[in-house]
Amino acid sequence: MSDFKSLNLLPSIMKAIENKGYEVPTPIQSQAIPHLLKGKDLLGIAQTGTGKTAAFSLPILNRLAENKVKTKPARVRTLILTPTRELASQIDLNVKLYGKGLKLFSTVIFGGVGHRPQIQAMSKGVDILVATPGRLLDLMNDGHVLFEQLEVFVLDEADRMLDMGFIRDVKKIISKLPEKRQTLLFSATMPNDISMLATSLLKDPVRVEVTPQATTVEKIEQNVNLLERSNKPLLLKSILKNRSFKRVLVFTKTKHGADRVVKHLDKESILSAAIHGNKSQGARERALGNFRAGKIRVLVATDIAARGIDVSNVSHVINYNLPDDPKSYVHRIGRTARAGNNGVAISFCDESEVKLLKSIEKFIKCKVPVDKTHPYHGAPPHLSKNPQANRNKNRRK
Repeated sequence: MSDFKSLNLLPSIMKAIENKGYEVPTPIQSQAIPHLLKGKDLLGIAQTGTGKTAAFSLPILNRLAENKVKTKPARVRTLILTPTRELASQIDLNVKLYGKGLKLFSTVIFGGVGHRPQIQAMSKGVDILVATPGRLLDLMNDGHVLFEQLEVFVLDEADRMLDMGFIRDVKKIISKLPEKRQTLLFSATMPNDISMLATSLLKDPVRVEVTPQATTVEKIEQNVNLLERSNKPLLLKSILKNRSFKRVLVFTKTKHGADRVVKHLDKESILSAAIHGNKSQGARERALGNFRAGKIRVLVATDIAARGIDVSNVSHVINYNLPDDPKSYVHRIGRTARAGNNGVAISFCDESEVKLLKSIEKFIKCKVPVDKTHPYHGAPPHLSKNPQANRNKNRRK
């Protein structure tokens, strides 16, 4: 499929595609959309950055617009379930852009903000609801979201739902959906639990797999820096003084770790912001907006908060802490090679993380090159018992 015109989408949708600058469908779009337009169930195996939001949004909008139905109060025609607030907001934004002029109403429901505006949005019924599991269950239990008119159900980022402990909530939601519906399940990987869920959820599905499971993006230049843990802030500041690092995503293991990194960078006048679960929704959206607009060079994030980050032209990903789960490494570094672009991924590894590095290398089936040129490479053979002496020694190197 060479262009979007061959998909025979509605003219207003085609205009929205042109306005977004899309010319050629991505592999998942070209493989999934024709089947979805025919009403088929679909199992999509695709990592973030492959264009899957458009792959499911465009045919859904086309279907709803061709068969206009007045939604009753609290009812929903399409439910898109996703794990994080950021991803929910991003999907809702894209749905609104793609559906401009179709007179279809969409809204988003997630935690961290007040219930009342979401209840009011649902009071007249919506064509498309994008939601995270916890808040959706709350509103369902209070009778504010009902599914008698549901036509399409999308379960996005299913493996992350599992990782975040949402599968029980997801199953509760699914139990309330009508049997007759079109169902789409997307996941970057297919662990056994997700495979079993897909089998129970989908009816005669089309399977679309656009990237091999558990593989890193080929265009990403990877390297690892071996160093003492105490030198991580110093190395990060040293790296970020290089102005070619134009838009940098830094991953930390914990929320407090993300805040500490931002404090270190602030002292060096490096514009940055943190995004994690302890931040209010407003603060998270401001940080993400400033990062997209180039007002800050560095966004520091935890894995859970970062799952919904959709930012083009991220020049570098820095793993300040290596993740416990090798799959998270793949998701992290994939943030810097979206839409076919090249990217650079740099990982910091102290002595306590060597086992994590080996697990990652086993998972991606290749060695990550060690950068021995940075000023804090390696560790002194005999550490002093005086932490300050160690820092002074490292500075003299």
